[in-house]
Amino acid sequence: MQAGTPSVASLAPTLDLSGRIVVVSGAGGGGIGTTVTAMAARAGATVIAVSRRRENLDEHVGPLAEQGLSVITVAADASTDAGIATVMDRVRSTVETSGARLYGLVNIAGGAAPATWMASTRVSRDDWRALFTANLETAFFMSQAVAAELVDRGSPGSIVSVSSISGMNTAPFHIAYGTAKAGVVAMTRTMAVELATSGIRVNAVAPGVTDTAASRDYVDPDPDRDRTAIAMGRRGQPEEQAGAILFLLSDLAAYVTGQTLLVDGGINLRWSHVGGDNTSLFLKDDTFRESIRSLQ
Repeated sequence: MQAGTPSVASLAPTLDLSGRIVVVSGAGGGGIGTTVTAMAARAGATVIAVSRRRENLDEHVGPLAEQGLSVITVAADASTDAGIATVMDRVRSTVETSGARLYGLVNIAGGAAPATWMASTRVSRDDWRALFTANLETAFFMSQAVAAELVDRGSPGSIVSVSSISGMNTAPFHIAYGTAKAGVVAMTRTMAVELATSGIRVNAVAPGVTDTAASRDYVDPDPDRDRTAIAMGRRGQPEEQAGAILFLLSDLAAYVTGQTLLVDGGINLRWSHVGGDNTSLFLKDDTFRESIRSLQ
C-alpha cells in the first residue's frame, strides 16, 4: 500500500452529497434530468437545475423545491456561452451564500427529435451541426466551465455525462446522433486523463431504451418487441438511469474515472441471431432449445 493511501477499514463511502453543489444541465424535461435532480437533492446536495425553458423548470422542478429540497432553478441555454456564464454566475453566488462547495456536474441536455431519424445519405450540414451542438458541444463546454472552476478553487469533483447505446454501437438511420454520443465517450476519456491529477473524475452513462416522455415520441409501447430486443425484457426507467449517474457522481465511485457505463438492460448483449428467449435462432432442434431453457 502506498504511503498516504487509506486502509479499506477506514473507508466508508456513501451516497451522501451533503455540503456539495451539483449542477444538472437538462433538468427540466420531466425524465432522467428531473429524476437526477430529485435524487441528488435527497442525497443532500444543493442542486442547480438548468433548463432552457422556465416553464419546464416550473412544472417539473418547482415541486421539488416545494417539498423542501435544496434546488435552485436556472433558465439558461447551455448551448451558448451566455447561457453557461449565467449558470456559473449562479454557482458562484450559491457558493458564497450557502457555504456549500462546488462539486459536480451532470450533463443530460441533448436528445434528438423523431424528425432527425433519416438515412445517412440525406443528413444535411444543418442536421449534423444541430445534433452535435445539442449532444456533444453543450456537454463539453459545460464540463469545461465547471472543471475550470473546480481547478481554480483547488477542489475535487465529479462530472457525469449522458451518452447513449447509439454511441457505443451502430446507429442506423440516426448517424449524427450516434456519432455525437460516441464523441461524448471520447470526450469523457480524454478529460478524465487531463483532470485526474486535480482530483476531478469524469465518467458517463450510456442508456438503452428508457421510458420517458421524450422517448415515447418515437418508441411505442410494445412488450413483445421489448422482450425480443432487450435481454431483461423491458425498457428502463428514469430512476434506473439516475441511480447509475448518482453512483458515478458520488464517493462510491471514488476510484472510477474515464468510464462509460452501459445501463441498457442487456440490449447490447443481444446478438442479431438471438431470439426472445435468449437462445440462438439457428438452433434446429427444439428439444435442445427446451433443454437450455430448463436450465434457467
